[in-house]
Amino acid sequence: MELSTILQLIVSSTLMYAAPLIFTAIGGTFSERSGVVNIGLEGIMVMGAFASAVFNIAMSASLGSMTPWIGLLVGGFVGLIYSAIHAVSSIHFRANQTISGTVLNLAAPGLSVFLVRAIYGAAQTGPLAKPFVTYNILGLNNIPVIGPIFFQNTSGPAYLGILLAILAWFLLFKSRFGLRIRSVGEHPEAAETLGINVNAMKYAGVLISGLLGGIGGAVQSQAVQNEFSVITVAGQGFMAMAAMVFGKWHPVGALLAAIFFGFAQSLSVTANYIPIIQDIPSVYLDIAPYILTIIVLVVFIGRAQAPKALGKTFVQSK
Repeated sequence: MELSTILQLIVSSTLMYAAPLIFTAIGGTFSERSGVVNIGLEGIMVMGAFASAVFNIAMSASLGSMTPWIGLLVGGFVGLIYSAIHAVSSIHFRANQTISGTVLNLAAPGLSVFLVRAIYGAAQTGPLAKPFVTYNILGLNNIPVIGPIFFQNTSGPAYLGILLAILAWFLLFKSRFGLRIRSVGEHPEAAETLGINVNAMKYAGVLISGLLGGIGGAVQSQAVQNEFSVITVAGQGFMAMAAMVFGKWHPVGALLAAIFFGFAQSLSVTANYIPIIQDIPSVYLDIAPYILTIIVLVVFIGRAQAPKALGKTFVQSK
């Protein structure tokens, strides 16, 4: 196999696995920049994956090739609704944020599988009718050398996620809304004295994380797994949290970290074409992403500077 073909395979596979992490990690960045720990990203992804899979099967006949793209919006909407549970409990009722997020993670698999059994009579949906296919990106695949490697037969949702990272960077660091979000996450009492509605900003951060986490789950079911079952997400939400920390709570940093984790996951698929690692037993490549997640958290969690008010309960003055 030619080098360019091998590189194209590696890049395409990396972006496919990275896409769900990109959306979810950027969503987590918004929540935690507002000062709310959202450990429930895993559960949010599960609900987004479930909703998009059911929508995909039900609506594919009428929507055709647009089905998976609209499925992203459906997954995002369900993720937003599900994250509202975390927002209300941790912001309005001032419950412990870690416990609230953990409840989301524990409830989502059972709830989704129960609904899948009620709808389909089995624990999984089976193959989706209209999953995501590979795309040539805006004619850029015609660029000599790099075009076929980066823009031919690749993941459309991943490039949408890259555009999202740029937009999220602008919102967080170049807009009034982003300044308010970040001020609430750093010093909510000072932000309140300046007339900022602290709780509203926190709600916005958590709900955005739910929207993007749900989209991440929808990408996972429609582009990576091509079905929904209890193992469709299988730790991707926690990996997205690691990408968020690795990226230092910055959208572009989270994007790059998600691509790194996507590359680690893709090795189990592309290893046979890479001479250096083709003789490594596949089981080691399968567990490599999770080992890397642990290593990243151990090495970088103490060095990354989290928002100063992250996880702290805020009592709004009357």
